[in-house]
Amino acid sequence: MLSLAYIVGIASALVLVLLLVSLSLPGIYPDSDKLSAYECGFDPMGNARLPFSLRFFLVAILFLLFDLEIALILPYPLEMVYGVLIFPDYWLVILLIVVLTLGLVYEWLKGGLEWVE
Repeated sequence: MLSLAYIVGIASALVLVLLLVSLSLPGIYPDSDKLSAYECGFDPMGNARLPFSLRFFLVAILFLLFDLEIALILPYPLEMVYGVLIFPDYWLVILLIVVLTLGLVYEWLKGGLEWVE
């Protein structure tokens, strides 16, 4: 079994090597061409800071929400199979799924998920 000092030593050496490699690489000095907006080889035709539709942000937030749900719920069946229950309350998992499903249905009924108005 590896001792803690051995693991800390390897981690410290790896950090030191990566730090020295990054310092030895040439610096990045962007010029005006790299700082300009790139539009498929054409000159920029307008402001690059146009506002996005809020629908894009809504879809992104919903994706993150359900991705987090999967990350929270996925270990539960594996814990049940192997018998080591870190999160033993089955009803909390069901409550999480119900709350998220009700939120999705509410958003769907309000028309927040439709692209065309």
